[in-house]
Amino acid sequence: MDRIDSEKVKGLYWGKGYSAKEVAEEIAVSIWSLYNFMNKNNIPRRNYSEANFVANKNKPQFKIKTNLTIAETKLKIAGVMLYWAEGTLKRSTVDFANSDPRMVKIFLKFLREICGVDDRRLRVYLYAYEYQDIEKLKNYWCNVTAIPKEQFTKPYIRVGSSNNSDRKLLYGLVHIRYNDIKLLGIIRDWIDAYINECGEVPKRSNGSDCGERSASKKFGV
Repeated sequence: MDRIDSEKVKGLYWGKGYSAKEVAEEIAVSIWSLYNFMNKNNIPRRNYSEANFVANKNKPQFKIKTNLTIAETKLKIAGVMLYWAEGTLKRSTVDFANSDPRMVKIFLKFLREICGVDDRRLRVYLYAYEYQDIEKLKNYWCNVTAIPKEQFTKPYIRVGSSNNSDRKLLYGLVHIRYNDIKLLGIIRDWIDAYINECGEVPKRSNGSDCGERSASKKFGV
């Protein structure tokens, strides 16, 4: 064990987030020898919660359904097209924004039944105006989405005129978010596959796809 560099162990374990097993394999020692070395060199070990997070970090947090029925195939197409129209493609999180509860329900059904997401990891981000009853809106979207209010993040409250905005966004606008870059990549691939099947999408003068837009622009933010 004298040949082991304590800074390297720290860098792998805490810096790069390796598990103890991965560190032991990297430096070619048994895991018990590694634990003894860490104890002797005052390198702290993760608590249970931290260790559990590291152990599960590379496991998929969703399960794509295969062998779809005709109805499920239609749902998949609807979900992918909704995301192409109203979702964010350039970040690391699945992020679908809309004010129409019917669209939100269909997209969530797509996430749950086709993508097999973990409901506990779904988040709702509410956009609303200052004159609106935020708690009432949360209750409304909680009922629409079947997502507990504990999974709603801090809302964005915009200063605006009720005379104009109330007609447009009676219940505000919500982002349905699922933080998983792998799932976002799969949805992007599905979008690309449908584009290829249907033919090339025309470009705007700025070079972006005509189908690409951000739903949050409705809110002017």
